[in-house]
Amino acid sequence: MTKQQPSAKPSPARPRLTKTKTIALLLLPLFLLVLIGALNFPNEFHLQGLATLSASAFTGFVTAATAAVSANQTASLPAAAPAPSPPAFRLLMGVFTIADRVEERARLRLVRELQPPVAAHIDVKFVLCNLTREEQRMLIALEIMRYDDIMILQCWENVNSGKTYTFFSSLPAMFNGTNDGDKPYDFVMKTDDDTYFRFPELVESLRRQPREDVYWGHVHEAGEHNPLFMRGMGYVLSWDLVEWIATTNVTKNNTMGSEDTLVGAWLRDGGKGKNVYSTRGKNYNFDDTKPVQYDLPWPGSQYTWVPNTISVHRLKDRQKWATTLSYFNVTAGLGPSKLYHLD
Repeated sequence: MTKQQPSAKPSPARPRLTKTKTIALLLLPLFLLVLIGALNFPNEFHLQGLATLSASAFTGFVTAATAAVSANQTASLPAAAPAPSPPAFRLLMGVFTIADRVEERARLRLVRELQPPVAAHIDVKFVLCNLTREEQRMLIALEIMRYDDIMILQCWENVNSGKTYTFFSSLPAMFNGTNDGDKPYDFVMKTDDDTYFRFPELVESLRRQPREDVYWGHVHEAGEHNPLFMRGMGYVLSWDLVEWIATTNVTKNNTMGSEDTLVGAWLRDGGKGKNVYSTRGKNYNFDDTKPVQYDLPWPGSQYTWVPNTISVHRLKDRQKWATTLSYFNVTAGLGPSKLYHLD
């Protein structure tokens, strides 16, 4: 009975040679041959020739190896990422505030950072007039250094004494030429620091608007006809209207008085702002049945909470802010932790 021969172990796979290693193995013997010849036949093989041949061989070796490595690295690079899509529009949101309202600005920055991403470019700037006290200058300077979101205008801090005109009329000089030759913004908003905005809903509404001659906001109940004007909780002008405000005598000669009414009067007297869109929920191209910009609802109020809210106004204290943020479940993403409890 013959013994069964043990099966042969499979030989290990030979490592594959890279292009760099293959070139090195081919050129190394040539380099060694030149060196041996120089040592054994010094008279026939001068040192100068040795240096020349050795340098030539070594240079060729390095060049070939470098080319091989570069080719391998290029082949392994991932494909270039596609260029990001341009924003749906660019919006400058000017939040009217005063120097001492530090907590309000901090809260607005916080809720801004917790907003979901949107397809538009939105710059939020806090708009102040001249500072009057040394402590204001120091604290505002710290905010500018940390956040770079403060605008200080040449005006006095009274919203009905020219601040709105100064805001709009100053913008072209500040921002024209800052966007590679294109207009710096498609829209400019004026709002207040007691207003909570929901950015996805805002973007969805503005995305559908024209880019010229636009007057967007909550039409005031008392101003539907003479003039039609938007409430100061948050209204939008297209950039062409901002440039017009900065140059026309219609506005220069009429800067004092109720700021919301003034803007409507400017547009009426100048034959501007023909593309009117009201978030009030009545007429003017609006496609819903209830306002989506409104004052905080309270018992007996004309306003009610709606899921597609764009903004809520008159949040004058912490409790009103807490009520609003609770309705929209802003803290839903807060996870459990051993470090805190909120019961």
